[in-house]
Formats: sequence, structure tokens, C-alpha cells
Amino acid sequence: MLADVWKEIGRHVQIEEAAWEVARRVVAAVPLEGLVVRRIHMDRPRVETVAEAWLGEAPARRRAGEGQSSLGAEALDALLSWQRAGTVVRRLPAPGDALRELISPTWWTGDVLAALLAREGQPGGVLILLGARDAFTAGHAAAAAQLVEPMEVALANDARVAELSRLREALEADKRALLLRLGRQDVMDGVVGASSGLREVLARVEQVARTDVPVLLLGETGSGKEVVARQIHARSARASGPIERINCGAIPPGLVDSELFGHERGSFTGAVSARKGWFERAEGGTLFLDEVGELPLDAQVRLLRVLQDGTFERVGAESTRHADVRVIAATNRELREMVEERTFRQDLWFRLNVFPIVIPPLRERPEDIPALAAHFGWRAGRRLGRGPLSPSPRDLDLLVAYAWPGNVRELAAVIERAAILGNGLSLEIESALGQPAATVPGGAPRALPAPIAARAAAPSSFPTLDAAMARHIEEALARTRGRVEGERGAARLLGINPHTLRARMRRLGVDWARYRAEH
Repeated sequence: MLADVWKEIGRHVQIEEAAWEVARRVVAAVPLEGLVVRRIHMDRPRVETVAEAWLGEAPARRRAGEGQSSLGAEALDALLSWQRAGTVVRRLPAPGDALRELISPTWWTGDVLAALLAREGQPGGVLILLGARDAFTAGHAAAAAQLVEPMEVALANDARVAELSRLREALEADKRALLLRLGRQDVMDGVVGASSGLREVLARVEQVARTDVPVLLLGETGSGKEVVARQIHARSARASGPIERINCGAIPPGLVDSELFGHERGSFTGAVSARKGWFERAEGGTLFLDEVGELPLDAQVRLLRVLQDGTFERVGAESTRHADVRVIAATNRELREMVEERTFRQDLWFRLNVFPIVIPPLRERPEDIPALAAHFGWRAGRRLGRGPLSPSPRDLDLLVAYAWPGNVRELAAVIERAAILGNGLSLEIESALGQPAATVPGGAPRALPAPIAARAAAPSSFPTLDAAMARHIEEALARTRGRVEGERGAARLLGINPHTLRARMRRLGVDWARYRAEH
């Protein structure tokens, strides 16, 4: 028996496959019905089931077994005492026994043989053999003891394979992040705007990065939510792990569960092999859920479960898996209103909204435009095989005057278009903005449209953008009698997020309470 067990462990490095083959080889010597392997994590004391093998039909109640549980002080003391004794436990410990929570499944009513598996001198796992009531004898316990060494090797092999897989995925994630930087250049030596328009955002990033709580990024499309998410990851204790991004709005409703949590082979038509979901791919790192407001309600329920207890199940699987993942969510929608409309779950909103960060749109931080334009000009020139391109003062006036509904993403596209129109030798900003300044086919000069021309030729007495913005906000507050949120609030009137409006009022020194008091 023992030689066959060693042979199968040498053939199968993954613990799930090894457990099945070992159970088949052992049943001739030990009348077992099932074999369970649990891994013990001593760094964050917890125990999780990593493999199950049932020789007959799996028990209907197996899902009630604990897939994972934390270990308290009493359980740890019992574990160390068990290690010192080096004995095989026969029969499930009585309720209240600290050792019971180490041995799964607790719902089993038959006989049990359990042996402790060590790793590098520390408790590393538990081997559990399950049989019918009173099926095991002292001789069977001795046979189980012989399985300890080969199963320790099997568990160690599985851990090494899992670690290599995690490192490979982390390297692939880093590679994707690097390619994204080289391709999009959202950041250069750091975040463009970190010392100006995004200063408050980066301060909040520093506050939350050291923790492991969920973060909710609020901002318009193209405002830089992904860049901020990557900054949170890079400053966190998970920086060495992967960061995975998934656009929730791009997933077909019928595939949301498979994409997020993975699936087993044969779980649905087309599932020709098992597949990891995004939570497993981001193990030990960060999962960035972009456009989280687009998730259907049934998927929101399962996402809530992961946030609450850190567990999930693959589609078609019957065992529970643990997700060691930090979640960062982002949306350009008003989740509070969606909660009121019952298109977004209130309990999920509470879970995600632990630490919200509002990213102001580009039109509210015009001081960042020159640096961003120079940055994108440098990139565009290099991509076209020319030298770095820089916008002129006239170009910057036009860029600052533009409203940028597409935010930073649109600015990058305009600079790229301007570089192409200039054949890589200069930036044709006016033409890229749809305002050609050269000539019409008849040869006559073509003037700028009135709004652009007026702003470009503004007299020195023309108010600054901040002053004009403050007056505009004050007018909105006057019309709404100092109300900021809601259907009749200033935020709705101005078409911006209430959080963004409050941040802008603080920066501009606008006191909304004064307008409420006047009425």
C-alpha cells in the first residue's frame, strides 16, 4: 500500500488529484468512505479544506462542512499539544473540544481517523479519513499513521505549485501594468497632478493604502480612476501581489459568476476545462472592479458575500474557496440614487462605501492641463518616431478653455490627434479640437468660432476660471436655496457629483450654509 501511495504522490503534484488517488490505494487496507485534507495557516491562524475524495457518492450534507475557519487561542494550544503527542485521533472530538474545529467535516456522524501533517517543523495540515460508524480499529489507526509522511510531501508539493502559480500571475499582472503604462502613459515618474489638482485625492490614497478596507472611487469616465486604484495598490502591503482590473459593464449577465468566481469543467455548455475567476487570479493582491454599478442584482448578492466573509464558490463546484483579495470599486454613476431606485443593493453600497474617494473631472482642475498636455505630447512624439512635442502657450490657452467632457482620456486622444495632424513635427491643437485655424478651400483665413476666439483674446480684466466657477456655484446655490443634494439640489442643477461639488466649494471658499440661511 505505502509504495503505491508514494508512486501516486510522485505522479500528481496538486493535492486534489493526489488525494483521490491515495484514497483509491488506501481503501484496501483502511475501510474509508472519504478522505479530506485541510491546510493550516499559522501566519494568520486559520484552517481550510484543500482536497476531498469520496469513494462512493458524496454525502448530501458535505456543503455544511466548514471550508475555512479561523483558529482561536484554545485551538492553537490544542494543535501544539497534538503535534507534541504525535498521535492519530480516532473518532471526532466531542462538541466543545478545541481540537474539533481543526477536523472537518464536523457534521460527519461516522468514524474518523485524523493525523497531523507537519511542514518545516510547524503544523501544516490535517489528514482525515472518514468511515462508517465503528469502522476503524487500532490497526487502521496505525495504517493511517504510515500515510503522514507521504501526505506531508503531497501538501508541500501543492503549496510550492500554488506559490509558483501565484508568483507567475503576479509577474504577468506586473507585465500588464507596465505595458499599460507604456501604452497609455497615465503616469510618468508619478501621477501627473499629484502636487496640484489631485493633491487631495493622493492624500486620501496615502491614508487608506496602508489598510485593507474596500475603497470606492467616484468620478466621471476618463477622470483617472484606474490610475488612482493602481496607486492605492502600489502603496499597500499587497504591492508585491497582482492587481487585476475587470470592467463589470463589459461582462454579459449570464457570465458574471463565471468571470468573477471561475467555473469547474462541465459546469455549463462550453466549459471544457476548469477556469479561475478574477478573485482567484488576484489572490494576495488587489481586484479593481471598474463600473461596479453595472453589476446585475443577483451578482451583487454574491459579491456581498465575498466582501463579508471572504468566501465564494466556483460555478459548478461544491467546495468553498477563500479570497485573500483587497477590493477597489469604481463607478461614474450615482450609487446612492441607484439604491433609492432599488437597482443597487443597499447592503453592498454600505460595504463598498467604507472609504470613498472622489476624483474631480479635468474641467475642475485646469491647473493640471499644462503638465498633462506636455506629458502626452512627449509620448505622442516618441510614438510617431519623432522627438518630444510640446504645446505652445496659445495651445495651452485653447486646452484650458475647453470643457473636456471626456476628461484625461479625451485630452490624451486630442494630443495624439494633434501630433498626427502635425506629421509628428508639431502639435496642431486647434485642428485637433475641431477648430482649424489655417484656411478654407477658397484661400480666405478661417477665424476661430466666437466662443473660442473670445476666450483666447480675453482682456486682462477677464475673471479667472476659479472666480467664474465660484460665481456659477453661488448662483446655483441661490436658486436651490442652499440645498446641495437631491432632485432640487445644486449638484443636480450643475450636473456634477455632490461630493465633487462640496470639495470644489471648500477649495473656492463658497459657504453653502449662507444661502440656506438667507431663505
